[in-house]
Amino acid sequence: MAKQDKPVPSMTGFGADEGRHGVVSWRWDIRSVNGKGLDVRLRLAPGHEALEPRLRERIAGRVTRGNVSVGLNVARDGGGTELSINEAALAQVMAIAERLRARGNFAPLSVEGLLGLRGVIEVGEGGEDPETVEARHTAMLASFDRALDQLVEARAAEGRRLAPVIEEQLASIASLVETIAASPSRAPDAIRARLKEQIARLLETGVPLDEQRLHQEAALLAVKADVDEELQRLRAHVAAARELMAGGKPAGRRLDFLAQEFNREANTTCSKANDIDTTRAGLALKAVIEQMREQIQNIE
Repeated sequence: MAKQDKPVPSMTGFGADEGRHGVVSWRWDIRSVNGKGLDVRLRLAPGHEALEPRLRERIAGRVTRGNVSVGLNVARDGGGTELSINEAALAQVMAIAERLRARGNFAPLSVEGLLGLRGVIEVGEGGEDPETVEARHTAMLASFDRALDQLVEARAAEGRRLAPVIEEQLASIASLVETIAASPSRAPDAIRARLKEQIARLLETGVPLDEQRLHQEAALLAVKADVDEELQRLRAHVAAARELMAGGKPAGRRLDFLAQEFNREANTTCSKANDIDTTRAGLALKAVIEQMREQIQNIE
């Protein structure tokens, strides 16, 4: 088994942190699940949109794949928050509404409808000076970093849990490959004996068979049924997958590609199978590969 001191991380994890600066308290929640690439979705408390670029930069520096959801809840002990109307945004909305009403029979906009539009109402910091706001944002970002540390560690822990599962599946694949390789039915003499038996049953006349022709046909069937190249490639894929799993770096895409190659070789092996034992081993091989691919979908 490959050493797993630095296993490939999973894409599943959770992190959270709480903090306070002056009269303001907050809580960060970060969740991540499987994804083809890195997709970050932020749900920030009103008035904290300025943090978004720095949050995305921090996440991208620690995570390469997965759907990451970030939530920020903020509470203020009392007062200090001011609501204001964005006059420019309001004027644009009302102008658009007037143009629409001129084109058809639209009801007038209600005050509640106007106030509910994004960007019309802005949340202010209650007259706080920029230095105070920046100091709080710095503290909030430090808190976010702690939550992100938890997320990264949770993903690493899940990777450590998945590693032995995938290694066990790789071991099963390797064992089935050797079972097929050692099958006596793959020998030309065994193929010749089966061919002779099948022909005898078909003829059912007892007419002597042409031994030379039978030998030639058996040799041709043996060539068609030869899976040595497929077995060699399967062995190479097992070694490559173990190397990736032990690398400690995101390798989910490459592992997924390898799983496809595993499946390709298993399909070819099954199509060339000329006896029941090889067919059964090939089908078992395909089943294990599919199980392994399901686990690989969790790998970053």
